[in-house]
Amino acid sequence: MRAVVLAAGKGERLQPITLTKPKALIPVGGRPLLEHVLSALKSAGIGEVVLVVHYMAEKIIRRFGDGSRMGLKLHYIRQGGVYGTADAIGAAEAQVSGDFLAVYGDLLIAPAVIREVLRTHRGGASATMAVVPVEDPRQYGMVRVEGGIVTGIVEKPDVWPYEKLANAGVYVLNESVFDAIRRTGESKRGEREITSTLQEIINGGGEVLAAQIPAEEWMDVGRPWDLLEANRRVLVGLKPGVDGVVEDGANLVGPVYVAGGARVRAGAYVEGPTLIGADCDVGPNCYIRPYTSLGEGVRIGNACEVKNSIIMRGTHIGHLSYVGDSVIGEDCNLGAGTITANLRFDKRTVRVVVKGELVDSGLRKLGVIMGDGAQTGINATIMPGVKIGPKCWIGPNVVVYRDVPPGTRLTLKQELDVGRVPGG
Repeated sequence: MRAVVLAAGKGERLQPITLTKPKALIPVGGRPLLEHVLSALKSAGIGEVVLVVHYMAEKIIRRFGDGSRMGLKLHYIRQGGVYGTADAIGAAEAQVSGDFLAVYGDLLIAPAVIREVLRTHRGGASATMAVVPVEDPRQYGMVRVEGGIVTGIVEKPDVWPYEKLANAGVYVLNESVFDAIRRTGESKRGEREITSTLQEIINGGGEVLAAQIPAEEWMDVGRPWDLLEANRRVLVGLKPGVDGVVEDGANLVGPVYVAGGARVRAGAYVEGPTLIGADCDVGPNCYIRPYTSLGEGVRIGNACEVKNSIIMRGTHIGHLSYVGDSVIGEDCNLGAGTITANLRFDKRTVRVVVKGELVDSGLRKLGVIMGDGAQTGINATIMPGVKIGPKCWIGPNVVVYRDVPPGTRLTLKQELDVGRVPGG
């Protein structure tokens, strides 16, 4: 059986990170998010995958190639635009026959999720969809299930009187679904959604089965702070080891992996689970706290502290800096003494602007979301939940209270008052 993986979206809710890379390539636990999906498929026995791509498609194709590095056979279909999940699946019609898997590419899922959907599907059913228990129905497409059969799908309802089961974005579909896709109209968002297609199948008397999966084996990575939780989940299973150099006087505590070419200098204290990527340079005398992922070539200077953060490839964090609960893009340069505040004075949960709307992250601690190539001057301070766009310059001593658009130069204007000191 082939799998169709949807990786065409722009990931607008994950900006500013996705302004310069597709969300499929955002690193989580040291590997691109899409690679985790492909690994789960392979572990579940799927050897051939059709990737539907559009936004920054070339970057995805260059990263994964023909799939041989992962022991998979990959095919690519270019979606003409971002027109919805039904349109994306429909684009793969020529690449599949009979029953096939369809999976959203921005999920973090265990192989057991794939196996459960395959196990639940049976001949004669039009489709099988994974459903997962959730707490807030207003955030998900909700699925009404009766006796293992899907009887209705409603997108983000205000009130949901049934069992709180959400669409998990993993399906087994029959090739007959393509006729139903062609009949599917546009949603309120102006897109053709696969959930609308499945509802049409149900309305026409077709059978759609529900495969319930555990919440701890599934995660929808759709918002910036979701990256930190996904990173944490991956690092929980980290296998410790040292392929690089750990100098005398450095301490590794708990599961820590130091990749080849990396150096952990004397006086560094690293608590796991933590991943130190290839060719990193850490320390001396710095503190790396749990659930931190350092990408390839990251430099952490003297007397820095980094906690529960994703630091992407090529970024330098100058000495005497603090980075907590943050996502820092590629090739950033944080000047000495840069501080990412991650806790509000009033201890309330941190709110973040997502697609123009102020959204409660539900987190008491959340630092900065910084795009690729951003720089800060010495002693810059960034308030909780702020997003800084790619290629921004944040000047010395600046306190950043609100989001900074891409390519912005933000400096502090000072007044010079020259005069004699009284009595001088």
